[in-house]
Amino acid sequence: MADKSKLTTGANASSSQQSSNGWSNKRRHITALILARGGSKGIPLKNIKLLAGVPLVGWVLRAALDSDLFDSVWVSTDHDEIEKVAKAWGAQVHRRSLEVSQDSSSSLETMQEFVRQRPEVDVICHIQATSPCLHPRHLREALQVILDQGYDSVFSVVRRHQFRWEEVKQTEGRCSKPLNINPSKRPRRQDWDGELCENGSFYINTRELIEKGVPQTGKVTYYEMPPEYSVDIDVDIDWPVAEQRVVRYGYFGKEELEVVNLLFCSVSGCLTDGHLYISITGEEMVSIHSRDLMGIHMLQKDGVEVILISSKDDPVSKTLADKLAERAGCKVMHGVEQRQVVVERLMKERGLVWKKVAYLGTDILDVDCLNLAGLSAVASDAPAEALNAAKYNCHSPAGRGAVREFTEHILLLKKKAKSKMDQDRIDRMSF
Repeated sequence: MADKSKLTTGANASSSQQSSNGWSNKRRHITALILARGGSKGIPLKNIKLLAGVPLVGWVLRAALDSDLFDSVWVSTDHDEIEKVAKAWGAQVHRRSLEVSQDSSSSLETMQEFVRQRPEVDVICHIQATSPCLHPRHLREALQVILDQGYDSVFSVVRRHQFRWEEVKQTEGRCSKPLNINPSKRPRRQDWDGELCENGSFYINTRELIEKGVPQTGKVTYYEMPPEYSVDIDVDIDWPVAEQRVVRYGYFGKEELEVVNLLFCSVSGCLTDGHLYISITGEEMVSIHSRDLMGIHMLQKDGVEVILISSKDDPVSKTLADKLAERAGCKVMHGVEQRQVVVERLMKERGLVWKKVAYLGTDILDVDCLNLAGLSAVASDAPAEALNAAKYNCHSPAGRGAVREFTEHILLLKKKAKSKMDQDRIDRMSF
């Protein structure tokens, strides 16, 4: 579906009015600011909860950084874990004060504190972390109105076709009244333009408006986003729906989605849970999940080669690893300490580059490969260094479905890439 986002002048704007900010002749410092307080009441630490393998705040940070229009990108938080995630995704961190970290604190109060501490900032784009389908182009198009047309404020909206009625308390004893419809002349959807509602994705204001406490005033306009990109996560029930939507409409980075041809998977900490079981007779055993094996078979059926990797200190012996590989129907590399060297040699033999490779790792040994691979992931119980390096963080722990989860993610992205290629072909054929 084509993105039909558009800008329209709001009621407070005037075609002859010039910008009131007085900065027409100097370069302005434009900052993106994401507010991510740790004390979410609906979903604990919602802002860093994984959505389709990416921390929620990571989706909007990726869009902001890749828009290439911001002089700085900030996350304002009061929580150590959110700070770590924000920095790992390339943002600077503003540690907000206790005064603006309360349940009763408003977004405006937090932004006012931020601009007091950042005198270089001229324009603030407040992006909400709960809008994971935001794309760089949405931000670029909205920001250009501030930069090129002298507006003071731009905010995102979505068009809704919903009939609204007055709320009436049961104790009032009266009937409700329609607010935007004549029930006797109910229009068809195609005959009604609908209404514009804020979708909460972003609010852009000049510094002056924030300092005065009057955002969305002055020369103001709105930026209309299509409904499919207008996802706002407020409660836990939104999560499954949002994951499906973000896989289809989310922004996955500047690089085109690639179809991977090869998956490297660590044995311990990925395919197994890292435990080694020893029977009373001294026989060594490991546990693997049937869903993980099925995930490997699904990739192989789709034409993706899978190679298992183990290190010399791996608790899984060569004999056991060979049995696992036989069960999975794939090759296993034993005693691999220099992961990147071995992986690149195998890639060269197959004529592949990193963007055609997926990597499921587990620890510090895997960090370089996790950073380089076109797709990379770790299990949910991996150490922090590996979690921060991976492009996808599994919900499932090692040996308990992480491999299956990542293989499904790979196959979903392959399907998404194919769908995009088909759509591009259709678009080229449309004259």
